[in-house]
Amino acid sequence: QVQLVESGGGLVQTGDSLRLSCAASGRAFNTYGLGWFRQAPGKEREFVAGISWTGGSTYYADSVKGRFTISRDNAKNTVYLQMNSLKPADTAVYYCAAAWSSKLISSTQADYWGQGTQVTVSS
Repeated sequence: QVQLVESGGGLVQTGDSLRLSCAASGRAFNTYGLGWFRQAPGKEREFVAGISWTGGSTYYADSVKGRFTISRDNAKNTVYLQMNSLKPADTAVYYCAAAWSSKLISSTQADYWGQGTQVTVSS
């Protein structure tokens, strides 16, 4: 079992930055692919960013490429999402996910989910 706890969400203005963190507990953190997903009101949960077991490969949704950066610190059992140049369209609940697959780019692949953290970007 893996437990994931997100933090770092909040209310910001357009153009601001936020860094989300996801702390994991459980076994073998460095054997999981990790990812961030988000869900806006009335919309389906969508992929935002993913990172492989070692951190050597990263994946991004087109909507966040160049603005968001995913990283992981296996020594701290933590994955991060640095979000820059935030837009109102980025407003959503952000979820951390873990999967046995190294390439986590779809919600159907996720084996574990965090509880989510709200990000609100005002115009």
